[in-house]
Amino acid sequence: MKTVSTSKSHGGVQGVYSHASEACACDMTFAVFVPPQAKDGPVPVLWYLSGLTCTHANVMDKGEYRRLAAELGLIIVCPDTSPRGEGVADEKDNWQFGSGAGFYVDATQEPFAKNYRMYSYVTEELPALIAANFPADMSRQAIFGHSMGGHGALTIALKHPERFKSCSAFAPIAQPSTAGWSKPALEKYLGSDEAAWRAYDTTLLIEDGKRFSEFLVDQGSADGFLQEGLRPWLLEEACKKAGIGLTLRMQEGYDHSYNFISTFMDDHLRWHAARLG
Repeated sequence: MKTVSTSKSHGGVQGVYSHASEACACDMTFAVFVPPQAKDGPVPVLWYLSGLTCTHANVMDKGEYRRLAAELGLIIVCPDTSPRGEGVADEKDNWQFGSGAGFYVDATQEPFAKNYRMYSYVTEELPALIAANFPADMSRQAIFGHSMGGHGALTIALKHPERFKSCSAFAPIAQPSTAGWSKPALEKYLGSDEAAWRAYDTTLLIEDGKRFSEFLVDQGSADGFLQEGLRPWLLEEACKKAGIGLTLRMQEGYDHSYNFISTFMDDHLRWHAARLG
């Protein structure tokens, strides 16, 4: 692991790091905020998964999480959204696929299977790196994310309910297997057999018996992707049928941007902190 940069913030340290990833077969970059409480011992870990076109830096620069994370004593881990670099297959003119659009899946189709293994990266490789190099209490983990990252957070929590004590999302893609901006990506990464897509679709995972204790979701009513891409009512229906607690808050007038995310970031941090102990 290499240190790209560190900077003191609210008594803690915001760092950016890189390493040679085995899962993604390329160098990967990620950000970690360590709060001041970590000097006294391990502290809880909150994972933030970003959306389409983003890197680790978007939430780090625009998410406004450090002040309250320092107050609450939370490590915030922000992975990248996809493999990158020379030799990594990409569609440079397609913002919904390839670089910046890994969809937190393990691709099975060539030429993407070599590098696009973001599910394994986020659930196996990067947690091991965090545990080995940071004052992280890995027995107290939570996860949240935005848009594509909200989809990632929800699906990962459903498949690892024993690991995460809480899960929330900003404007998640509720059913990516049928949404116009995600269905083509799933087919390219996973093949034409839609049965393989179910492992990466929140509503279908719930339909197939996966469970989590509760979710918090914020969604802007003025989000341009609401009707065709996000469709939170599908998540609401799936959770209701399964008996999963869902707090879905429609936020009047808010869009899909980091202005929306930063407005409600404190709410999510406090919600996770209460469940992390």
